Amino acid sequence: MSKSLKSILLAIAGIIGLLTLISVALIYFVDTSVYKPRLERAASEALGMEVHTGGRPGIAFFPGLHVRFDDVHIRNQGIEIASAKEASLEIALLPLLRKEIRIRRLGLQRPRISIKRDRDGVFNFEKKREAKGISSTMALDHLSLTDGVFFYKDEHSGDGFEMDEFNLDMRSLRIEEGNSAEPLKHLSFTADFACREIRKKDIVFSDVKFTGRGKDGVFALNPVTMRLFHGQGSVSIEADFSGPVPHYVVRSSLTKFQIEEYFKILSSKRVAEGSMDFSASLSMRGNTFKEITQTAGGEVSLRGENLTLYGNDLDREFARFESSQNFNLVDVGAFFFAGPIGLAVTKGYNFASVFRGSEGSSSSIGKLLSDWRVESGIAQAKDVAMATNANRVALKGRVNFVNERYDDVTIALIDARGCARVQQKISGPFGKPVVEKPNVLMSLAGPALNLLKQARDLFAGEKCEVFYSGSLPAPK
Repeated sequence: MSKSLKSILLAIAGIIGLLTLISVALIYFVDTSVYKPRLERAASEALGMEVHTGGRPGIAFFPGLHVRFDDVHIRNQGIEIASAKEASLEIALLPLLRKEIRIRRLGLQRPRISIKRDRDGVFNFEKKREAKGISSTMALDHLSLTDGVFFYKDEHSGDGFEMDEFNLDMRSLRIEEGNSAEPLKHLSFTADFACREIRKKDIVFSDVKFTGRGKDGVFALNPVTMRLFHGQGSVSIEADFSGPVPHYVVRSSLTKFQIEEYFKILSSKRVAEGSMDFSASLSMRGNTFKEITQTAGGEVSLRGENLTLYGNDLDREFARFESSQNFNLVDVGAFFFAGPIGLAVTKGYNFASVFRGSEGSSSSIGKLLSDWRVESGIAQAKDVAMATNANRVALKGRVNFVNERYDDVTIALIDARGCARVQQKISGPFGKPVVEKPNVLMSLAGPALNLLKQARDLFAGEKCEVFYSGSLPAPK
């Protein structure tokens, strides 16, 4: 080793040693509580909120100046937004020479965050401004939240959710604000997120992960992955807040979800088993939940094969329907709304008879299709039908998500030509729908008589009004 290189290394080692001694001296002899108000003020300016801490701050060096706080509370206009067991800050060194405290990195351990949106659509983290407005900027190189808990509540819609054990890593976080009261238009970031569990009432999303980015109010979360009903979910979300009205594009899929897990929401009994696939592609605009719902448009699809219904033999029920008439076709319609789309529309109807039947009875549903076209928040049935071993059941009508009601939804037991043999209507609000009595349009005599009647109708050229002309063929 050359003498000059050795001298340089010794000098570097000496500098490091000196800095270490200074750091130790600062840690043991400097009363950091004296600087606590200034540090809290700097953190408040960085977040745009009020930051208060408990105890004496701890400091450390290398590679920069690091400050640690315990028992942190973050408030906006006196209302607590978040708290954390511990917060760590990295402070830029050069601005300290100008007696400025500039926070570059912020980390929160075990944060507890509560976000609310009031009936006017204002979030509790937004700041009130005077008429002239307040200009401020928030910028962080790195923000991390570890092992956190998150609560959200929309007081207007009543919706909300909870996140448990989440980790968030954000980089290049920046919010620039002028006179605007819409901070999302001026937000930029890149982020990675992981969460053990998200709960929305009885629905549990597990192992949720996403990568996100945003700049100048245009955001993309892609991909968002999760587990739901024991199936694998994937979602991409694009949100544009740069214009006067926010615009959203959502594409989602849930593959091989277990129908029995979905039906657990509606009944404690074992109802059915089998796997299904769900997909949706929707675009929406609006500032409020109602506006977003009113502008929703796109496609929604649900598919399933080789499903089993427990407690009822549908083919046997259909064969003796004319004499007994104690079975609701509407109950069978629960299968057409299984999965994410059914979480809203099935909330007010008790699918009693499909869940209640003879012990040991079961039905095989060979194939199920449930394809919908959505326009202005109203879903129109495109191709909705299922086939058992001997029968087909189909659905027509509209589901109005804007007014939360069924618009003359009709479910029918159909023959080989697609004509309705029995049909039943459901209408009215999701929470309290009106279910009409089944209407028998054709005789449901035994198989031999039905075969003779179908042959007679075929040769006689008898016509009927076709109820279903979709892609699902009649059972052979």
